[in-house]
Amino acid sequence: MAAYIVRRLVWVIVVLLAVTMITFAIFYLLPTGDPAVRFAGKSPTPQVLEEVRRQFGLDKPWYAQYWHFLSDLTTGDKYGWPGLGFSFDTRIPVREELLERAPRTLSLAFGAAIVWLTLGVTIGIVSALRRGTLLDRAAMGFALFGVSAPVFWLGLMALWLFAETGGGPDWLHFLPGTGYVPFSESPSEWFTHLIMPWVVLALLYAAFYARMTRGNLLETMGEDYIRTARAKGLTERRVVFKHGLRASLTPIVTMFGMDIALLVGGAVITETVFNIQGLGAWAVRATFNQDLPAVVAVVVVSAFAVAIMNLLVDIVYAWLDPRVRYQ
Repeated sequence: MAAYIVRRLVWVIVVLLAVTMITFAIFYLLPTGDPAVRFAGKSPTPQVLEEVRRQFGLDKPWYAQYWHFLSDLTTGDKYGWPGLGFSFDTRIPVREELLERAPRTLSLAFGAAIVWLTLGVTIGIVSALRRGTLLDRAAMGFALFGVSAPVFWLGLMALWLFAETGGGPDWLHFLPGTGYVPFSESPSEWFTHLIMPWVVLALLYAAFYARMTRGNLLETMGEDYIRTARAKGLTERRVVFKHGLRASLTPIVTMFGMDIALLVGGAVITETVFNIQGLGAWAVRATFNQDLPAVVAVVVVSAFAVAIMNLLVDIVYAWLDPRVRYQ
């Protein structure tokens, strides 16, 4: 297992190198026109354009700029480590903005993940154990609603019903509206500001998890080893949770790992509706403004999250399923 983990960590480095190189190439090969014009203001003189090119390193080939970025990323630059350069858009170090926005997205992603995993798996288990009953139909109706309802609509409805400035019944206005409060400033306000985004984002994912848990558990409970466990006199609770659920969770683990990794890159719609201004909103703005250092920073964070979560998923697989072994 140790050798396998080392090999996967090496692949993490390879993936990050490939992703950042492709991102650099796309940004420098696809756009048309002189990129220095975007940063020099209206009607710039040739001297101003030359100074802008020199300041941002635009007078060098893209591969030379990429090598400079890679050196700063690994060893740090004058703004600290990791060296992510200077934003073309905001004129501030990318590292500072990344450190400011990352906690917002991480708070949103991991909080919502706890909600959707708990809610989705619980509903899936109950639905599978009560197959064909009214409870099963109600659970699958919830799953259908969660899959069908757009996230932006759910967010707006949540703000209308529960926000202090919403338009719903007065007795429901007990939560703050949009915005984000750092945990270090006020843990209680951090929590209350994120309740609605957590639930809204979790409803979509919980619906998928409920349907997948139900289907996997129903299939697993029909296996021969489940009948053998019952024949040995084990309690139904032990049969379901130790043998049935554990074997049916492996696809859930895969989906959970990938969902978390993708959300680390930013939940754009949810961040926009609730004005959280995390990595997702930052990436969208940086893309429209062709702010290459900011885009590369978000890409590196997202690629690293995907690679690490892939590794963790494989390790959890080996723990959940004794048949999985890595030599």
